[in-house]
This record gives sequence, C-alpha cells and structure tokens, in this order.
Amino acid sequence: MSLFIIALLPFLGALLPGLMIRAGRQACFTATFLVTASAAVGLLTHLPAILRGETVSARLDWMPGLGLNANLFLDPLGFMFAALILGIGLLIIAYARHYLSRDDNMGEFFSYLLLFQGAMVGIVISDNILLLLIFWELTSLSSFLLIGFWKHLPEGRQGARMALAVTGMGGLALIGGMLLLGQIVGSYDLSVILEQRDVVQASPLYVPALLLILLGCFTKSAQFPFHFWLPHAMAAPTPVSAYLHSATMVKAGLFLLARLWPVLAGTEEWFYIVTTAGLVTMVLGAFIAIFKHDLKALLAFSTVSHLGLITFLLGTGTAFGAMAAVFHILNHASFKAALFMTAGIVDHGVHTRDMRRLGGLRRLMPISFAIATLAGLSMAGIPLLNGFLSKEMMLEEAAHTTLFGMPMLVTVVATMGALFSAAYSFRLIAHTFLGPERDDYPAHPHDPNPGMWLPPALLIIPVVVIGLFPALAEPFVKLVTGAVIGSAAELPDAHLKLWHGLTPALFMSAIAVIGGALLLMGFAPLSRIWEAARRPEAKDIFDRIIAGCVALARPVTRGLHDGAFTRYAAIMVLTVVAVGAHAWFSGTTGAEIRRPLLPVTPIAIAAWAMLIAATGFLVAVHRNRLTVLMLMGIIGLMVSVGFNHFSAPDLALTQISVEVVTIILLLLALNFLPNTTPNESGAARRTRDAIIAGAGGIAAAGLIWSILSTEFPIAPISDYHLANSYKGGGGDNVVNVILVDFRGFDTFGEIIVLGIAALVIYALTETLLSGKVRRKLLNRGHEEPQAGDAHPLMMVVLTRVMMPVILMVGVYIFLRGHNDPGGGFVAGLVVAIAVVTQYMASGFAWAARRQRYPYHGIIGAGVFVAGLTGIGAWFVGQPFLTSAFGYFRIPPMEEFELATAMGFDLGVFLAVLGAVMLSLESFSRLGYRAGTETSEHAMDIDPSRGEELDPVVDAKREGS
Repeated sequence: MSLFIIALLPFLGALLPGLMIRAGRQACFTATFLVTASAAVGLLTHLPAILRGETVSARLDWMPGLGLNANLFLDPLGFMFAALILGIGLLIIAYARHYLSRDDNMGEFFSYLLLFQGAMVGIVISDNILLLLIFWELTSLSSFLLIGFWKHLPEGRQGARMALAVTGMGGLALIGGMLLLGQIVGSYDLSVILEQRDVVQASPLYVPALLLILLGCFTKSAQFPFHFWLPHAMAAPTPVSAYLHSATMVKAGLFLLARLWPVLAGTEEWFYIVTTAGLVTMVLGAFIAIFKHDLKALLAFSTVSHLGLITFLLGTGTAFGAMAAVFHILNHASFKAALFMTAGIVDHGVHTRDMRRLGGLRRLMPISFAIATLAGLSMAGIPLLNGFLSKEMMLEEAAHTTLFGMPMLVTVVATMGALFSAAYSFRLIAHTFLGPERDDYPAHPHDPNPGMWLPPALLIIPVVVIGLFPALAEPFVKLVTGAVIGSAAELPDAHLKLWHGLTPALFMSAIAVIGGALLLMGFAPLSRIWEAARRPEAKDIFDRIIAGCVALARPVTRGLHDGAFTRYAAIMVLTVVAVGAHAWFSGTTGAEIRRPLLPVTPIAIAAWAMLIAATGFLVAVHRNRLTVLMLMGIIGLMVSVGFNHFSAPDLALTQISVEVVTIILLLLALNFLPNTTPNESGAARRTRDAIIAGAGGIAAAGLIWSILSTEFPIAPISDYHLANSYKGGGGDNVVNVILVDFRGFDTFGEIIVLGIAALVIYALTETLLSGKVRRKLLNRGHEEPQAGDAHPLMMVVLTRVMMPVILMVGVYIFLRGHNDPGGGFVAGLVVAIAVVTQYMASGFAWAARRQRYPYHGIIGAGVFVAGLTGIGAWFVGQPFLTSAFGYFRIPPMEEFELATAMGFDLGVFLAVLGAVMLSLESFSRLGYRAGTETSEHAMDIDPSRGEELDPVVDAKREGS
C-alpha cells in the first residue's frame, strides 16, 4: 500500500464516525476500527522490506524550488512508531467502545481520535521537515480537542488550553529550528539532512537550531520545566490518556530526538542539555508520582519520569544509549497503555480513582488485578518482565556516564529515579488491590466485560513474552537502533538477555527495588510530611505567568487595537507610504522609460473626469448612505468601461456583474441602517485623514506610473501565459485559462472561501433569527411611507419574461469562456442576478416556494465538481487540476473543442451561484417584518386578495 494512502486513511476516515453514529454506536465503532485496521494492514505490507533493512519512500514534488515537497519515507524507526500508533490505536478504539457512556458523543470522539492518529502517522513517516511541521501542529490541535472532549468539566477545558499553550509555544520554536536546519543543509528533506552531520555541527547556526528544536521536543514530551501540562491533561477520558500518553503524543518529541540523533547528537551542547533535562525530569516526575492519590495522576507523573529516562538515554550520545532508548520506548508503550486502561476499568467499576478509597480489590476484580500487577511490576523493573530489561540497560549506561566531571553523579541520580519508580509502582498495586476488602466503596467493584479488559490484557503479552525471551526482540531493536544512529556510530555489540552477570547495573537495580519497597513501608509518615510541606505548584506558576502576560499585553492592545478602523487604516497607509518613499528616493525605479504614452482621446478624458467627479462627490456626501450607494454604482460602471477600454473585457464583465450583486446586497443591508451616518469626527481629524488619504493616493499613483511606464529587467509572467494559453490549456482566452488551469489551485481555494463566507452569513442569520434580536427585527417600523403596490405588475411581468433570456445569456457566457470573454465566475453572477430579480419582483415568499435545490447544496456541489475534476488528473499521472483538451466532430456539427477545464469551470459557476444566492437570501430573511402577509399571487396589489382568489380557501369557507 502506498505511504500516501496510509497517511491519508485516518484523515479521510475521520469523516465516517460522525456519519455512522446515525446508524448506531456499533456501526460508528466498526467504521473507526476498520479505518485504523486498514492503515495497519497497509503498514504491514512494508514489513518484509523493513526487515531487509530497506527504506520505502514516496515522493510528490509540489514546489521543489521552495523545498515544499510531500515526500514520505518509512525506515525501521518510522515503522516502529507507526506500528505503535496504529496497533495501540486499534486497542484503544475497542476499549473506548465500551468505556464511553451513552451520554458521550462517540462519533465526535472517534473523529477527533482519527484526526490525531493521522497527524501522528504523518510525523513519523514524513521525509520533508516542512511537512513534518504541519503534522506536528495538527497533533497539538487534535489533542486539544481530545483532552477537552468532556466540555462540561472545567478541569478538562483548562487542561486542554494548558496543553495547547505549552506545546503550541514549543511548536513555534520548532518551526524556527527546523528552518535553520534546512538553511544549513540547503534542503528540507530529512533523507538529505541526515547525511550532513559534519556540515550541521560545523555551522554557526547549529547551536540556535539545536536550542529551538530541543525546546519543541521538550514541550511536546513534557520534559522539565515543561512537564506540568501532562498531568493536567489527565482530565481527558481514559482512552485519550492511554493513547496520547503511552504511545503517541508525548512520544512525538522523543521520536524527533531519535530521528535527528545522527546530525545533532555527539556534541557537548547536546550532551549537557539533553542528558541533564532527562535526568531531572526522571527523578522529579518519579518522586512526585509517589505521593499522588489519583491513579491517573500517579500514572501521569510516572509517564513524565519514563519520558525523562528515554531523553537521558538519547542525550548520552552513545549507540548503546540509543539502543536502550529504543527498547524502552517499546516496553513503556506496552505496560503504560495497559496501566492507563486498568485505571479506567477501576474508575468504571468502583466510580473512583482515589487510592485512599480503594484497596482490597484483588478478589473483587481478579482480572484487573492480574493485568495491573504484571504491568506495574514491569514498570518497577522486576525481573522476567520487559521493563526490567530496558531499566537494566539504562542503569548500565548511567554507570558509564560522567556529567559535569563527576563520575558518580549520573549513577546516583539514575538509581534514585529507579528507586522512586519502584516505590510508586508498588504503591499502585498495594493501595489499589491489596489489603482487606472495604465496605464503603462508592460502587460495587466488579470486572468489566471482555470489551474493556481484553485490550490491556493483549498488551500484557509482550510484557511477559519479551521479559522471558528477550532474544525475540533483539533483531528488531537492533534494526531500529541502526536507523536511529545512522552512519554516526557503529551498532553496539550488546545483547538482550536476562543475565549479564554481577554488573554495576544489577546492584543498582537491587538497591532500587529494595529501597522502593522500604519507601512504600514508610509511606504514611512521608505522605504527611509531603502534604504539610510548602512547595511550588507548576500550575499556579503557569497561571500567574499567563495572567502577567495578559496584564502586560492589555494596555498595548487597548492602545493599538481599539476598534477604530480609521486608526488602523491610517497606520497602515502611513507605513506603506514611508517604506515606498524610502525606496523611491534611495533606490531606482528600474531602466529608463521606454514605453510611450497611449494617445489620450476626448472620450477617455471625459470618462476620467466623470470618475474623479463621482469619487469626489462620494467623499463629500458620504454620510447619506443611499446617495453613496448610487455613486458607488457609477464608479463601478466607469471602472468597467476603463477595463474594456484597455482591452480587458473579462474584467469588465466581472466588474459589472459584481457591481450589480454588490449593490443589491448593500441595499438589503441598508434596510437595517439609518439613512444617514452621524458626524463623529471634528475638523482637525478630518483634515488629518484627508492628508493621509492624499499621501496614500499620490503614492499609489506614483507606483502605478512607475510600473506602466518602465520596462522591468525581468520579463513579466504574462509572456508565459500568452505563449502557453492555447497549446498548454487549449483556450484562447488567457484570463480564463489562468483561472482554471495555470492558477486553478488558487481559484479552487477561492471558491471554497467564498462558500465558507456565505455559510457564515447564513449561520449568523440563523443566530439572529433564533435569539432575542428576532423580536426587534420583526416588529420594527418603517421610517418612510410604503407604496401599496408591494410587487409592481410591470416589474413582475418584465422579470418573468427576462429570466429565460438572462439564463440563456449566462449559459452562453459560460460556454464561450474558454476562448472568448466569459467563464464560470461571470456566468454564475449573471444567473444569480436572474434569480435575484425574481425575489425582488415577486417577493421572498413567492420565490422561496419555487426553490427546489438548497443553496448550501449548490455550493457543495460546486466545490465537489471542481475538486473531482482536479482529482481526475491523478488517474493519468498528472498533477492535481492539470487540464486536458481535444477536438471532436459529431456530424452534422462542425469540429468543436472539449476541455476538462469546463468541468472545473462548472464547479466555479455552481459555487458562485450558491454563495451569492445564500447570502442574498439570508439578508432577505432578516428583512421580513411581522404582520407582512404573503401571497401566492405576486401581482396582486392587496395581498389579502390572495384568499379571495384562492379556490382552496373558498372551498374551506363554504364547508364551514
């Protein structure tokens, strides 16, 4: 299966849960499970190549000149992480099916989960660092949605905001670091960067790039001092905690450290920063975890500790440390996900996670007890379980690491971290499941159905199997280690086995286990000391920092962002004029003037004078809204004439059509505004504004004069368009070919934005009509006397007669657009005008009854047709939106041309028509007043006559 399909499957599949939930929770679960399973199966198709040491790649050059390439590659490191993401993802989905209550929106939850899953898969298989950054930010956004899924919980909302703030800040730093890294190497492809170790480390930009990249990794993987966000993210549902904090989100930072290890590791800067941060995080997280009473809080700080352990191993810069880190990533994912799910089972069965209210559950919940015990002992580093093996490797690496010139420092700190880890692991087991049974449980403890205990039970299999037979995992661990270290180091001559002899690591491990047991025995007095001690709370510090930033920013924002548009415009215009003046007087405008002036005709002078007069008059009477609207129409008409005069009929047609639609839209808007605007500014302010506006006008005129009268040394792109319009796009109308072919992607984005704008207008209208404003809108009075003829006879007849003619003109403009002035955009506006005239002439109610297709659907159909046309190019091996054309002859017709661009133009036509009509219809609905009677007979002067002329009403009256 293509890597692109594997990466896209979760994103495309995220649409299914929201739809399938209508068919029931089981259908929603099945669709989500199948999406992830399909991606997992696709990943497994590459396993033989990965085991042979090969790298699978897929390339899509988008903008090679800018380094924007959608390149993917799968090596053993990426395969390991992708397998964890998809494999544990399957178990989490099955677990969540039974964990979520019927009050939880399962469709929404699984949609967020698949979005997050797709972002994580994208990170681990990206070959382009710019693409990786996009996926990186998507993990922050989708995790925000998952952590805050329980919107009714304040702690859930705050945890989501905290996670987004911290990881988002780190993401910004990572963007800067990655850009510097790409600048150093001269490429943004990871496969190229990883081969340039000497170039990167010799660059003066190495240290800034390293610091920024580490900041991004440390915030994502909750390293000190950014560790505090992870425990507060535990307010999320347990499936989220088990997924994000065992195998996915918090491992993203570790993945990037491992991925960039060949080019960044091995320097003093890397060693001291990464090793120190990892050791501090490991010990601090483990120590705090001992005194947490909430099961998920304990597991959260234990996760922080184990992330620090892996960071420390990667920071040592040795091949053995990298191997130990790879092995512990695998082991930690298995036992930690199982423990999180077990904590959810306890909470689900007993209705509490507080260990002070638990204990004695081993007989009441035997299956959960067995799973938690095996996973907890593995986390403690007890022999015959997988956690023991990687912990021994960590201690072995620590025994041979010297930090700050002190050989024993790392040994002591690592042993303390292992001791604390054993203590909280023993406490989790003892205080939850051991001891006497209680009679004050919040609910009767019981093991859940297999749907909840089977996923963590499956994760216990590798915990036991690898613990007993570590040699089974050795080939794969070494394969992944080779991908981590690359050519920067030799693969270590080390083996995974239970007995290595009487080594320092064995004695350190024994001290840790015995010390952890003793620490648990003295937990009660230590806990009282911990509770009584004054200590800084990271959350309080974070809240104070945020409050301080807001306090500092408030006067600045109030001074600059005060809501006055004139102030914004003045600052912007003055800045542009100042920069332009500097360029004008200090530089050059290019070559000497070569373009002669066009002959100035009397008609052109008259049109220009009319345009200036209308503009000046508009400024003079701008407080009268209706007069201004008429003057705007005149100005738009004169601009259209100017376009046509300078041989731009496409622009002229578009300008006229847009002008008509805009005037109608503004007329509807004026329905809710006073006839005149108040005089809010004094003479001094108006004088200031006039000077600024004049400066801006002079600057714009100078720029236009310079462009029109000077030959630039670089040939304009229009020469390329003129030369390739016909042979490349199959059309003589260069403007239309640019819109649907050369810059079709831009047009596609623009119609999407246009549709979104119309939908926003509709949504705002719905909000107004469903709120308190509705009553005011319905009961407002008329400022002026109203004509009795609401729908004039002549206007009704004229619009009915003209509608088929206008529609025919619209179709004609659409069909001729590829070779002559016209196209889908103008045709959409023309047809919209035809429909709008029916609303104007016969009334909203009359026209609405005859509307057969919703305008939302027309917008969607337009975007769908345009997108489908672009996707069609992929099936013939061409880039998105590449058009094709040919000439055909159907007797007795003459030879004619057909181009796929017509399909794209049809999508533009539908999107424009739907967007314009939805916007106008929304304003029309706001214009309805209470007491306004509607009639099927739009030509009647008195709407009440509709009842007299309606045979159905007459029949009802006779029957009564």
